[in-house]
Amino acid sequence: MTKKVFVVGTFDTKGRELAHVAGLVADQGLGVVRVDLSTSSDHRSIADVPPAEVAACHPEGAGAVMTGDRGSAVAGMAAAFEAFVATRDDIGAMISLGGSGGTALVAPGMQALPVGVPKLIVSTLASGNVAPYVGPADITMMPSVTDVAGLNRISRVILGNAAHAIAGMAKAARETAGDDRPAVGLTMFGVTTPCVTHLTERLEAEVDPIVFHATGTGGQAMEKLVDSGMISSVIDTTTTEICDLLFGGILAATEDRLGAIARSGIPYVGSCGALDMVNFGARSTVPERYAHRLFYQHNPQVTLMRTTPDECRQMGEWIGARLNACTGPVRFLLPGGGLSMLDAPGMPFELIEARNALFEALEATVEQTETRRLVRLPHNINDAAFSDALYTHWKEIA
Repeated sequence: MTKKVFVVGTFDTKGRELAHVAGLVADQGLGVVRVDLSTSSDHRSIADVPPAEVAACHPEGAGAVMTGDRGSAVAGMAAAFEAFVATRDDIGAMISLGGSGGTALVAPGMQALPVGVPKLIVSTLASGNVAPYVGPADITMMPSVTDVAGLNRISRVILGNAAHAIAGMAKAARETAGDDRPAVGLTMFGVTTPCVTHLTERLEAEVDPIVFHATGTGGQAMEKLVDSGMISSVIDTTTTEICDLLFGGILAATEDRLGAIARSGIPYVGSCGALDMVNFGARSTVPERYAHRLFYQHNPQVTLMRTTPDECRQMGEWIGARLNACTGPVRFLLPGGGLSMLDAPGMPFELIEARNALFEALEATVEQTETRRLVRLPHNINDAAFSDALYTHWKEIA
């Protein structure tokens, strides 16, 4: 089946602009499918896929979309479009245009597409915080500069650039590099870099190591690839995003952290990398309730807060419960010599009591079996011996 470029948006308010983009893409010799996400009841669609067809994909039926209330209708159409995307096997690329409502409508559906399928949103919101729209996906956002409200000397240039960009991406052959080695996902933070660098150097001769920066979206991106079947095993050295999830940091995981590992059953080797810190922005942004805590100023824009024994105990219980849900082979290594560069002898975050509270909570929570094991080691996480142990346990189960 020939893949097509899907041009998606609210044709009742952006029809002229969407039609312009669709025409430019078609002029490049590509098949185009126009998908209308309008929620107005009196709109007569000229798109290839009218709103009613998309709305019918909502789990509760079209009635959950065409409510007459703009807020609930937009939310309903976003859910319906995400479900609609899952029904199509002919999506070769996707482009949309819009303001806040149009961007919110299409983003969940784009996020659901596999990594590697070209995705482009032209939006009035693209120069702000785009994290809610991009999520863990490879979505490109282009600022519209002007509002998406008619064709003029500025918008024609921007929309023309966007149309030719998505056409170029759709035409280009996917980069495969002829690499048929299995892909292994790894997580890294600045304070666990020596560990992961050493480990990656050992892995490169056997597999394709793919390193993710543990910044919240990094962990989500890794697990999205696990769900997509694109990663065959994981060495999750750096689980620091869980600190921020539980204690209000800015680089937080979602509640689904480790969910893809449980769903897929793939081999998993994990550790406690950077569980000694919660990440905040500039010192002035740290919540007042933490004013008395121990901090380390990484740079003027990043403030790290040392986790307490009680917080470490909570993290151990949280991680332990997730590990118990994993049906595949699991090894979780506990670095007795410290969780990061900062949690090492003589360093600012060295706190053996907190470290032990974490390990004891894990040991009390994890239901150890022949395939699910905790392993205590005397090394700091960045010691070469610890990296070697991660590799050895991965070899045993991968």
